[in-house]
Amino acid sequence: MTEKRKVLITDTSLRDAHQSLMATRMKTEEMVPILEVMDQVGYHSLEVWGGATFDSCMRFLDEDPWERLRILRKHLKNTKLQMLLRGQNLVGYRHYGDDVVEAFIKNTAECGLDIIRIFDALNDVRNMEKALEVCKKVGIHAQTTVSYTISPYHDIAHFVDIARKLSEMGADSFCIKDMAGLISPYDAYELVGQLKEAVDIPIQLHCHYTSGMASMAYLKAIEAGVDVIDTASSPLSLGTSQPPTDTMVTALRGTPYDTELDQELLLQVSNHFKEIRKNYVIPVDVALGVDTNVLTYQVPGGMISNLVSQLAEQNATHLLSQVLEEVPRVRADLGYPPLVTPSSQIVGTQAVVNVIMGERYKMVSTEVKNYLKGLYGQPPAPMNEELQEKVLKEEEPITNRPADNLPPEMEKSREAIKDLMEKEEDAITYAIFPQVAEAFFKRRKGLEPPLHGAPGKEAREEEKAEAADLNLEKIGSIDPAMAVKDKEGRTIGYPI
Repeated sequence: MTEKRKVLITDTSLRDAHQSLMATRMKTEEMVPILEVMDQVGYHSLEVWGGATFDSCMRFLDEDPWERLRILRKHLKNTKLQMLLRGQNLVGYRHYGDDVVEAFIKNTAECGLDIIRIFDALNDVRNMEKALEVCKKVGIHAQTTVSYTISPYHDIAHFVDIARKLSEMGADSFCIKDMAGLISPYDAYELVGQLKEAVDIPIQLHCHYTSGMASMAYLKAIEAGVDVIDTASSPLSLGTSQPPTDTMVTALRGTPYDTELDQELLLQVSNHFKEIRKNYVIPVDVALGVDTNVLTYQVPGGMISNLVSQLAEQNATHLLSQVLEEVPRVRADLGYPPLVTPSSQIVGTQAVVNVIMGERYKMVSTEVKNYLKGLYGQPPAPMNEELQEKVLKEEEPITNRPADNLPPEMEKSREAIKDLMEKEEDAITYAIFPQVAEAFFKRRKGLEPPLHGAPGKEAREEEKAEAADLNLEKIGSIDPAMAVKDKEGRTIGYPI
């Protein structure tokens, strides 16, 4: 007889689900009517913030992300709220100074957040260290994460070793973040089993449905002892999102793993999001498709759409199959990083450049140069030394924690927006997204007209916006004379 052990549920409907399916366009006003129902369901937590929601609020919806968090906290009195944090990248696409990390997490705690899931694109624990330290200081539950991927260097022992290090650093729980839907059911069983033996903290599993294996992986992980699984309300589930909450709750009902969630209330939640979903155009392949390309190329669905967009701008969509074949080669050259923001954009863009140029690394992006220099951290495996020497020439790569090389940024941020600043958190927002924040602050003061037609059927421009933000000149040694510019004058790479 299996011992009774209730499985806990984190519902992602208010963050990752609509980020995955609807390009992060759900408005706060579309969430509010169902919040008090969700608060009574009995979830372990609700993921409500972080990831791409922070800049999307300002960029597309004319909303203050901090105000969204306060509104959600006001209506969700009984349920823990959590967010996704990109380690030293916070909610942006580069490393920020330690003072920005401290200010961001402190303000997040003041807004009422309970749990922060901290990850790093390279699984470099040094890039999670500061965020973990600040969480402990301000009393937020620090959930550290491993970004799950497959390569000759990634095996169960590797992931368990990372978990052990993070546990020793003081992590309150540990999450396996399977952003591409790569984990197979039996690998999930083995990994969770070994993690339960290695660390004495709760284990959570976060999977996307991209490959079609996520629900099976959840069931095997549950048998192995996983404590929490991430799901989404059924209208916002499947495709590139998570498995459906309603289905997993029913599958476990009456078993030793019964979630004990209120299914009548879950039905009300589903009916609400069914109506909200009608306001958005979700491509069928995103919403329903099982994309087995991800098992061959490890390219998540959102990354494929970004590659298609880049190729379309060059009238080269016919080269997609070549780009998909090039992605694993670039990834190997860069030391097998997991393909998650921002490493997915870095690898993908370079693969596009290599194919379009007809010659590998004839030109490298700014981000690849910074990556090879060590400014993103330590990759899981050795990088291609020949490529490193070719790109860096006489420059020496760094070996210390990348953020140790960054100066404080908060005072400079306050000074830059002193005429637009209304509250201290505005300086934090500006430090992370200066251009997006300044435009938002001007609209807020009535100095510029409000956005029109931002949400809903208007579309999926987020990938292009993220690509623009991935121009990380602030952390690289740039020789302006060598820079290749795009038509808007942004530096996009270096000929070598």
